[in-house]
Amino acid sequence: MAHRTLRSSYARLAERLNRFPQGAPPSDLLFAILKMLFSEREAGLVSLLPIKPFDAETAARAWKVPPAEARRLLEELASRAILLDVEREGRSIYSLPPPMAGFFEFSMMRIRPELDQKALAELFYRYLNVEEDFIKALFTEGRTQLGRAFVQEPALPSDEALLVLDYERASEVVATATCIGVGMCYCRHKMLHLGRACDAPMEICMTFNASAESLTKHGHARAIGAAECMALLDLAYERGLVQFGENVQRGVNFICNCCGCCCEALIAQRRFASLHPIHTTNFMPRVEEAACSGCGACVSACPIEAMSLVSANDPHAPLRRRAKVDESICLGCGVCVRACRRGGLSLRPRPARVVTPVSSAHRAVLMAIERGKLQDLVFDNRALASHRAMAAILGVVLRLPPAQRLLASEQLRSRYLVALLSRLGL
Repeated sequence: MAHRTLRSSYARLAERLNRFPQGAPPSDLLFAILKMLFSEREAGLVSLLPIKPFDAETAARAWKVPPAEARRLLEELASRAILLDVEREGRSIYSLPPPMAGFFEFSMMRIRPELDQKALAELFYRYLNVEEDFIKALFTEGRTQLGRAFVQEPALPSDEALLVLDYERASEVVATATCIGVGMCYCRHKMLHLGRACDAPMEICMTFNASAESLTKHGHARAIGAAECMALLDLAYERGLVQFGENVQRGVNFICNCCGCCCEALIAQRRFASLHPIHTTNFMPRVEEAACSGCGACVSACPIEAMSLVSANDPHAPLRRRAKVDESICLGCGVCVRACRRGGLSLRPRPARVVTPVSSAHRAVLMAIERGKLQDLVFDNRALASHRAMAAILGVVLRLPPAQRLLASEQLRSRYLVALLSRLGL
């Protein structure tokens, strides 16, 4: 009986996490991870929390406890980076981040003696790299993805005709952030416990704005100024790391500085490149054939294997080779351009601009629509039976073929549903 009760608490939490647009498919490995991060009681309580940000009074109603008790529990969870908390107009506002980018990473952003981080690292690796369901749900479902690549700014040409928008520059994220934190790279820390980490800088995981506000308050990240953050960004450029950040124009919450050997996003890009797990920049490297010596520096530098060497088709030098870009998988990060010391590569605009969601809310709605989870955002309070019922109904309706959707909306006679379907163009 105890085992069934324990399993049901973590199963309910897994179901709650899987309502995020990017999903967290349940498995025994996920239950083992959650058991290390949450007590049985905490798992049951967190499973009742809404997806959208909430205050202590909302949690108290969902948990059926006094507000003071709810605040105590919320603060405990926030102190362990399970929840994020920020102060707004004198009130604490809480949110449960998704597993990634979220509390999976936060659990490894500093040394935590109370956690067996080696065992946790092994579980993370197996859940992400062996089972694959989670990493596919995170990076390959739908057209709108969690993260995007930033262009390496030193690789940009001085061509005034090249349009570079502010939100495409990591330096602009740093300059405009209300709060900045830096912590250990989750990916390299995890690989360190597995004996596979590279020598890229470890303390270089950047958080900004609301996420940084909460993580620095509780010691999971170190608060830094813009000057130190820019110095770290320059170090990342020099080490040939790719800037992978939140796929939004405004209020970016994280930028990771990724290597191809340790970092989950770039590993996913190599494994599932045809499914476009990372949004590209608006640029593409172009080979300047006259200058390319075929040395292969760009091939070695590219962390996603988008560069290769092919025959230069030079009848006077049949063994001569030149670089070739696989445009179908290239991120346009510019790492290869900086690696070329002969001017054999340059960045040029892509034929069509990449669309970046304006805000995290905009991205969440797009992801939810594409993944059939809009009902989880609309009817968010699963503590209410009415919300659970309407979410189930809306989920079924939105998966119907167009003619059946129309019939269903007429039968339901819900003005709200009709308006929603119309607004979404469904």
